[in-house]
Amino acid sequence: MADEQQSQPTPPRRTEPVDAAAAAPPSPTPPAEPGPSTPTEPGPLPPAESGLVAPAEPGLVAPAGPSPVAPAESGPVPPAEPGPVGHAEFSAVSEAESGPVAPAEPGLVAPSGAGPVSLAKDGPLPAAGSGERRADARPVPPAALAAAPAGAPDEPPAAPGPAVIPAQGGPAVAAGDESGPAEAGRRAYDPWQAGAFSVPDQGAAARGTVVRLRHAVALGLGIALLAGGIGGWLGVLAERRSSTRLELPQAAAESKDRAPGSVAGIAATALPGVVTLHVRGSGGGGGGGGTGTGFVLDGQGHILTNHHVVAGAKDVTVTFSTGESTTASVVGRDSGYDLAVVRVTGVRGLKPLALGNSDGVRVGDPVVAIGAPFDLSNTVTAGIISATGRPITAGGDKDGSDISYVDALQTDAPINPGNSGGPLLDAQGRVIGINSAIRGAEKTGSDRQSGSIGLGFAIPVNQGKRVAEELIRTGRATHPVIGVTLDMQYAGAGARVGAQGEGGRPAGSPGGPAARAGVRPGDVITEVDGVRVYGGDELIVKVRARRPGDPLRLTLLRDGREQTVRLVLGSAEGS
Repeated sequence: MADEQQSQPTPPRRTEPVDAAAAAPPSPTPPAEPGPSTPTEPGPLPPAESGLVAPAEPGLVAPAGPSPVAPAESGPVPPAEPGPVGHAEFSAVSEAESGPVAPAEPGLVAPSGAGPVSLAKDGPLPAAGSGERRADARPVPPAALAAAPAGAPDEPPAAPGPAVIPAQGGPAVAAGDESGPAEAGRRAYDPWQAGAFSVPDQGAAARGTVVRLRHAVALGLGIALLAGGIGGWLGVLAERRSSTRLELPQAAAESKDRAPGSVAGIAATALPGVVTLHVRGSGGGGGGGGTGTGFVLDGQGHILTNHHVVAGAKDVTVTFSTGESTTASVVGRDSGYDLAVVRVTGVRGLKPLALGNSDGVRVGDPVVAIGAPFDLSNTVTAGIISATGRPITAGGDKDGSDISYVDALQTDAPINPGNSGGPLLDAQGRVIGINSAIRGAEKTGSDRQSGSIGLGFAIPVNQGKRVAEELIRTGRATHPVIGVTLDMQYAGAGARVGAQGEGGRPAGSPGGPAARAGVRPGDVITEVDGVRVYGGDELIVKVRARRPGDPLRLTLLRDGREQTVRLVLGSAEGS
């Protein structure tokens, strides 16, 4: 087989930073003359006189004989291929591609064949034939690493030297003999032979690629950062612009018209007929000054309000819901009913309010109150009728005069100071009462006004209508009377007729309604038309709720016995 097969050079192949010399294809070297083979201890190869020989792996290759492999004589060296040269440091002999190298037979063996050979970094190289000496490894010059072209005329052949290549399981073969099996032997290493370092180191190209890659990455990062910054700025700008145009969901505009029976519908109908009164009292702001409310009765400019609003007034200014103001004059007033009428002149387009019937009012009916509480004009509140026929007294001086007795409608619609004289409207927008009094919380300071606690009282419109008509006609109102003086100190149930009247006069008017009906001093009246009364104030309220000339039925106790009498109410002028 050794004679039939010829060693084929291994084509160069690129490797990762492995020894560059190891990748170089082997090239034929001049055959070395065989010499005597001297067995030596396994060790590294001796260096040539003018070059370095790679040592064999321990135990695999024996150093050459007395004559080491010598490099070719100096001659012109072809220029090196462009690019950096391989590594200066070299590794030990590597195994052949076909398998591990068998240990050499006794004698000197030089590396050859298919396995790549490299120089050792350093290490002892025994000299052939003359003791041991140490040769330090030197980096091969780059120019020397370039292989000279095969067959160059100026390249001298390598000096012959005895080198033997062991074959696996056979005799040693000369290093220059190419007839031996390629996979079984090694060729002598000649660093100057063609193709010894034919594979250039690609480190510079790799470094250039890395540099270009770094530049590309840096450029990409820069572009990404720039794009991100521009995108963020555009996002902030868009957000700011969108926030300036922010529109929250909202229902579409609806018609301003409301059902006539709704609070809004009632208010829209009634507000043009409601006015605010500003009063300046006599004596430069003395008594009677303040703010109140009123409503238009007719097209002649008559306005109904409370007596206590205009009492002692010198000047009265009326302000309509449109904001227009004009002066007004007092037509008539009555403290017993707490009602008054004022008039404006020269005003067109007045909107009188429709009057209802207070006798048909029932507890729980919805109501709307309009006024100027605390001088807040055109204020609308709503509630219900809480009670009917609630006897109240309001106003009055310390001597007991000017006390108002009202058989009132009670409502929980908020009424406050300034609402006095304003209308209390039913569900059809008709006036059923004149707001007159409230029951407020206890005052904690002399300068503080009490507010609504849900107890408001209104004069029934039926009574207000009658009094207003009398005030417009005559300027004075008449009161229905029974013709007796009551004992207001009586603490029992009912109203007791006094023993005598004011100034020692008789308690009953001679020829008056009570005297004609047989009522006597000391009788206790307990019912009026079947309605229970608990005191003198309530009896007065019930009587004044009628008109003069109305029939009246009284239930009374006399000497422990209950009696019933009938009478016709008389008339007395009010103050």
